[in-house]
Amino acid sequence: MKFQFAIDRGGTFTDIYARCPSGKVSVMKLLSVDSSYLDAPREGIRRIIQNETSQVLPKDSPIDASCIEWIRMGTTVATNALLERNGERIALVITKGFRDLLHIGNQARPKIFDLAISMPENLYEEVIEIDERIVVKRSDCKMNTSRNWRSDKTSTKETVLVSRELDLEQAKIDLLQLREKGIQSLAVVLLHSYMYSEHERKLGDLALELGFEHVSLSSDVMPMIRAVPRGFTASADAYLTPLIKKYVKGFAAGFVNLNSSSVLFMKSDGGLTPMAEFCGSRAILSGPAGGVVGYAKTCYEECKCPVIGFDMGGTSTDVSRYDGSFEHTYESTIAGVQVQAPQLDISTVAAGGGSKLFFRSGLFVVGPESAGASPGPICYRKGGKTLTVTDANLYLGRLLPQFFPKIFGPDDNQPLDKALTIEAVNSMAKNVNVFLQQQGSPSMTTEEVVMGFIRVANEAMCRPIRSITQGKGHDTSTHVLACFGGAGGQHACAVARSLGISTVIVPRYAGILSAFGLALADVVYEIQEPAGKELSSGNIPYIDDRIDILITESKNHLESNQKYNEVCTEVYLHLRYEGTDCALMCQPQKVGDKKSLTKQNMSKHGDFVASFVDRYEREFGFTLPERNIIVDDIRIRAVGKSGIETGKILEESKEEPRPSCEESVYFESVGWVNTRVFVMNELHGKDKIEGPAIIMDQLSTILVEPNCTAEITIKGDINIIVTGGQEIKISTEMDSIQLSIFSHRFMSIAEQMGRILQRTAISTNIKERLDFSCAVFGPDGGLVSNAPHIPVHLGAMQEAVQYQLSALKGELKSGDVILTNHPCAGGSHLPDLTVITPVFNPESHNPIFFLASRGHHADIGGLTPGSMPPHSKLLSEEGAEFKSFKLVSEGKFREEELVAVLNGAGTRNLHDNLADLHAQIAANQKGITLILELVSVYGLDVVQAYMGHIQSNAELSVRAMLKYFVHHLGKHVLRASDLS
Repeated sequence: MKFQFAIDRGGTFTDIYARCPSGKVSVMKLLSVDSSYLDAPREGIRRIIQNETSQVLPKDSPIDASCIEWIRMGTTVATNALLERNGERIALVITKGFRDLLHIGNQARPKIFDLAISMPENLYEEVIEIDERIVVKRSDCKMNTSRNWRSDKTSTKETVLVSRELDLEQAKIDLLQLREKGIQSLAVVLLHSYMYSEHERKLGDLALELGFEHVSLSSDVMPMIRAVPRGFTASADAYLTPLIKKYVKGFAAGFVNLNSSSVLFMKSDGGLTPMAEFCGSRAILSGPAGGVVGYAKTCYEECKCPVIGFDMGGTSTDVSRYDGSFEHTYESTIAGVQVQAPQLDISTVAAGGGSKLFFRSGLFVVGPESAGASPGPICYRKGGKTLTVTDANLYLGRLLPQFFPKIFGPDDNQPLDKALTIEAVNSMAKNVNVFLQQQGSPSMTTEEVVMGFIRVANEAMCRPIRSITQGKGHDTSTHVLACFGGAGGQHACAVARSLGISTVIVPRYAGILSAFGLALADVVYEIQEPAGKELSSGNIPYIDDRIDILITESKNHLESNQKYNEVCTEVYLHLRYEGTDCALMCQPQKVGDKKSLTKQNMSKHGDFVASFVDRYEREFGFTLPERNIIVDDIRIRAVGKSGIETGKILEESKEEPRPSCEESVYFESVGWVNTRVFVMNELHGKDKIEGPAIIMDQLSTILVEPNCTAEITIKGDINIIVTGGQEIKISTEMDSIQLSIFSHRFMSIAEQMGRILQRTAISTNIKERLDFSCAVFGPDGGLVSNAPHIPVHLGAMQEAVQYQLSALKGELKSGDVILTNHPCAGGSHLPDLTVITPVFNPESHNPIFFLASRGHHADIGGLTPGSMPPHSKLLSEEGAEFKSFKLVSEGKFREEELVAVLNGAGTRNLHDNLADLHAQIAANQKGITLILELVSVYGLDVVQAYMGHIQSNAELSVRAMLKYFVHHLGKHVLRASDLS
């Protein structure tokens, strides 16, 4: 056996997991950038080989790789280059007339509440327009295509017309001018190239002949419809790939005989790829992907039930989900750049150990501001002035300074300073109690204040977990929580309890799980091509044939680099309902009865229709059975099994585990408790530890709360069984901590409503410009919580809800949905259609709360397309009017009556109107489901009481803000008069 290295090169630290020829496992953590060595991964390899072989390996000499079987790496080089904008100089080569296409982008406005919006810089610095044009031949096209245009067949067997032939001579002149400016990398993006790549390939060949070092063709990088995301992806690839290649070349230069070793890099989709095929567009999540693979290959294999990954670091927390296959997303935005490529679906929330703690107008606030590594938390002795989550855990006894290395203080040689934290905590508690006394509320102990911040931090981290489970139709409580990262172990039990999860698993190498995951990962090759076909019996033979061809091609490519014990393939179709824009990447449902393969629309690879319909209904709450299903793309993922076996690590226990010491730790339910402290290296397989307890691992602290039991597995993982514990009765009286928690819960509901609306709508206004708003309203119609959507919507939606409550008093019934846009009913302008859903309790005839979503429809009739015709004299001339229209009456969608009103007003896009209204109804329904779950946990009286408390707190917050303005901006009294 030779050395095997798995290395995660992060922005701050480089983690190394190594298996030595002796069978010993060696782990190491190094600074990624240090003046004492050139490259952290190479330095780690050098130190481990030197330690194991006792050979002196000089730092400045190449390492002989003949003793290395394989090296696997994940890196944040691509991510950092995007964030810092220090990639390769590139030029964009695009169809003539579209030079500003990527600058205009997709009209998304992600931070609409920012007072100063800054556009992200373009990755390219020069643009060349190519005189060429392809037109797709369609029977419904009104363009005059009878001219003498050359026709050709596409990869999808469709016909295209070449309305303007590619001018290679002019392209050569323009490209040579780019070379003279020093640009060596190109992104080529031509219209319709995803299905017809001939022109792009000719340009690519020409550019390489002229000496360009790298050319990214959008038809190669990601052959998917929609030029804007395809163009962004090609640009990112051209911007990052040369940088990746330089890093890989520099890494390889530190070795001799490296050709005898397998060197693989982690891609964003969780699969490894050979060093020569590692490219920029697939490297953006290379670092975090290893952690997902790590818990998938350890925790899931152990429990065989859905697992949530909970990776809590110093600045943020990453969450993800695994249920037998990796969940991917195919469009994401990184540092303002939209990337259309398979990536593991990882959600991030700005809550970590370094998140700052604030008390604002009666609310406990955690983050999003972070103290970072410098100055860091107050206890770091580096000048930090604001309390953090780390300080809170230290004060409560959940962090033990004696187990931490002495790396703090100005000279990096002192321990954590608990005294500084205590002083700051006492000051914070004093400020909290001053406010509470002013409000006539009972005071809180210092411990209750600090514990309050911990509870709010836990709720902040629960929000993205609910989003990836409840938001996609999964029951959170049926999952296992896999906890890793430096700070996660202190919060895992509490987070699991809040989510109703009964099992927490802390993997053996939780502190370096991204590196360990690389050792367990498989080699993956993906291939994708557009289809553009209806999923019908007539097209199934073509689709099956293309799947078979792509399977063979992907397997051959994978095995051309090395042989594997097993190669398996995963088949996906990118499916959507006809006329909608929300496509889902679906694997087929396996069919047990072979006779069912004769069923119409059934592929020999399985039932794609059932898979798509089931997933669509689970995520969005409805289906569109009258619509055809369209296959946008065919995707094959070939997997060469190559990961190591985790194996048995620990000997089984022969006696009761012995604690190293006892420390006083504070818990919410029982106060200060003498808590046993165990050292992980001294524990054995099948050791059981009853909470409360602390387990000190080499790189993390694991808190086992009261009423929880930890068991050490023979593989070295820690399994914690979490029980409900002592139930804390929540009254309807206002409690500042509970107020902060309910604020997070209500906000989470509004955010999930927004995600459903954005994904199920088809109009550009809602899907890309995000011109919509979702909110939760109390029984009086008053606004309780909204996601950060459109300010003008949110200011008026309360009036719209309260108008319906008054106008339809006694007429509202369960299953009703109201549509309104009239200015006298709380509307803004007519194209802003508001859908309001009242929710009833079986014991009450009056609504217990309301959900509402408002979306801007591009056209609802009127004198001119769009909104607010300049020559209109009557409201009816601006489009369709709805004052209190029952869109759904007792569960029945009133499509006929709705169509009559819209057509009567002259709507020009009835199809989009209906689709977007369906999406708004689905968003409201999602909100109803989530808020009824809240009622089932806390009771209707408590939920409604906290709706009122939040509204009262909003008033306090506005008053405090106005006082702040007066104090900081001066006390000048401004007056105005209306001149008639």
